[in-house]
Amino acid sequence: MPIKIPKLLPAREILENENIFIMDEERANQQDIRPLNILILNLMPEKQKAEAQLLRLLGNTPLQVNVTFLRTVTYESKNTSHLHLEQFYSSFKEIKNKKFDGMIITGAPVEHLPFEEVNYWEELTEIMEWTKEAVTSTLHICWGAQAALYHHFGIGKYKLEGKCAGIFSHFVNDRTEKLLRGFDDSYFAPHSRHTNISIEEVEHHPDIKLLSTSEEAGPFIMSANQGRQIMITGHFEYDSQTLADEYYRDMKRGLDPGLPENYFPNDDPNKKPLNNWRSHAHLLFSNWLNYYVYQATPFQWD
Repeated sequence: MPIKIPKLLPAREILENENIFIMDEERANQQDIRPLNILILNLMPEKQKAEAQLLRLLGNTPLQVNVTFLRTVTYESKNTSHLHLEQFYSSFKEIKNKKFDGMIITGAPVEHLPFEEVNYWEELTEIMEWTKEAVTSTLHICWGAQAALYHHFGIGKYKLEGKCAGIFSHFVNDRTEKLLRGFDDSYFAPHSRHTNISIEEVEHHPDIKLLSTSEEAGPFIMSANQGRQIMITGHFEYDSQTLADEYYRDMKRGLDPGLPENYFPNDDPNKKPLNNWRSHAHLLFSNWLNYYVYQATPFQWD
C-alpha cells in the first residue's frame, strides 16, 4: 500500500527516485476503495491445484479480491469433474457483459500444437480481444504468455531440443518498472515447458518491454500497453512440490523427462526440494494487484 505524505515534503523526491510508492494528501483524499474483481481463465489440467496456487498469491495483500473462475466451453477438462466446473466456473457467455479489474490466463499442456490447432483457440482469441476493453490488466502465464505474444504481437514459439524444467536465475532488466519494485538484482523462478520464444523478436518489438530475463530460460517477464498486458513465461505460482509431481508423472508414463535443473538437492529426486522463489512470487502478484489493477482501474466502470 502507498505511503501518504504531505505534497511538498522534501523527502518526496528522494522516495520517488528510489521507486517508493507514495501518495500525497490531495490524491489520498480523492481515493475511493472497493473490492477488486479478478477473473481467472484456468486452462491447467489439474484445476483445483492451480486454483489453490493462484488464490494463495492473490490473497496475500491488504486488498479485498473477488475471484471469478472461467472455463472454456469448446473443450472440457478430463481431469476435473463436471460437477466442480458447473459449481465454481462460469462460461465466457455468462460474464462477457461484465468488466473486470484484472484477469489471469494460465498455462496449458498444449504447447506441442500449433496455436490454431488447439481445440479452444478461437474461443481464447475472442476472450483475449475482449480483455482489451473489459479488463484493466491481464496477466498471462507460461503457454498463456506465448498465446498472448502470438495473438497480440505476432511473436511465435519454437520447440526446444529438451524440456526447459527447473529453477533458474533471472535478472532485472528494467528497475524502473513498478511490477518489479522490491525485486533483488537476481532471483529464482520455476519453468516447465517444451517451447520458447525469441528474445530478439521481443527486444525489437516496439510495443513490448522486456523486464526480466534468464540466461538459461530466456525471456521471462514482459509488459505491453502500460501494463494492460503482462506476459510471464514461467510458473511463479508453482508450489515447492509441483515440478517433482510433474517429473514423477512423466516417469510413470514411460517418458524420459530428465531431472528438473537446480531443483532436487544434489540432484537427488528422493530429497525434498527447497522453495527459493516464494518471496518473489508473492511480491510480483502484490505489485501487479497494487500498481496495475488497484491503482489503474476505475472506481466505477462505465
